[in-house]
Amino acid sequence: MPILALVLLFLSASMHAVWNFLLKSAEEKYVAMGWQTILSGILALGIMFYSGLPPREMWIFAVISMLLEAIYFILLCIAYSDHDFSLVYPIARGAAPALLVLWTAIFLHEQLTTGGYIGLAMITIGMMVIGGTTLLQSKGEKIHLKGILTALTVALVISLYTFIDGKAVKSGPALPYGLSMFVMVPFVTTPYIAYHYGIESFSRVWKQNRNYLLMGGVLGLIAYMLALFAYTFAPLSYSGAIREVSAVIGAFIGWRFLKEQMGGVRVVGSAIVFVGVMVIAVFG
Repeated sequence: MPILALVLLFLSASMHAVWNFLLKSAEEKYVAMGWQTILSGILALGIMFYSGLPPREMWIFAVISMLLEAIYFILLCIAYSDHDFSLVYPIARGAAPALLVLWTAIFLHEQLTTGGYIGLAMITIGMMVIGGTTLLQSKGEKIHLKGILTALTVALVISLYTFIDGKAVKSGPALPYGLSMFVMVPFVTTPYIAYHYGIESFSRVWKQNRNYLLMGGVLGLIAYMLALFAYTFAPLSYSGAIREVSAVIGAFIGWRFLKEQMGGVRVVGSAIVFVGVMVIAVFG
C-alpha cells in the first residue's frame, strides 16, 4: 500500500470525522446535511470554472455515483426517522468494505495478499465492535427487520458508489469528476428534504448553524477529493476500508468531547482497526 495513499486516506477520514462532529451540533441533522451538500456543490461549481468538465466518458460514472449517493442520503433519513439509525448505521459502515472487496475482485481483478485479507478482516471486525457498542447501549431494545435491511442496503450502496468512483478515477482525471458529482447531488437531495421537512427548515437551520455549515461544506468536499486522489493509484479494496477509519476517529471525538458512553469498548474496536490498517500498510 503506497504511503502517500495512506496519508491521503487518513487526512480524508479525519476531515470526514470532523464534518460529522460539526453535524452533531445541529438539532435538525438531515436538514443540516442537506445544507452541506448545497454548500459543497456551490464550492465545487466555482472550482469547476478553473478545472473544466470531466471527459465525456466519465459522465456516466458521475451520474450513477450521484444517484447512489443521493439514495445513501435518503436511506440515512429513513433510518434516522425510524429510530434505527444509532443501532444499525455503524455496523453498515463496517459491512461496506467487505462488499467492496467482492466488487473489486470480480470487476477490477484486484489480487490481494494474505496480509491484505487479514488487515481487511480486522478493519471490518473492529468496525463491528465499535458499532456493537450502540447495541449494548440499547438495553435490549429490539432491532426491527426493517432496520437490519436498511443497514444492509446502506452498506451495499456505500460499496457500490465507492467502486464506481474508484473505477472512474483510475481511467480519468479525479478533480473534475469529483467536482461534477458534488454539483449534481443537491439537485436530488434538496427537493427530498424540502418535501419531508419543509422549505422553511432550511432558513431555520441556516440561522442556527451558519458557521458550522460553511465549514462542513468545505470539509466534506476536500475529504472526498482526497479519497478520490488516493483511489487513482492505490488498490481500491484497501482504500475503501482504510477510509472507514473516519468512524474510529468519530468514536474517539464522541468519547473525548461529547462524553459518549462505552469508551472502553470503542477503544478496543479502534485498536483492532488500527492494527488492521498497519497490516495492510506493511503486508498489503
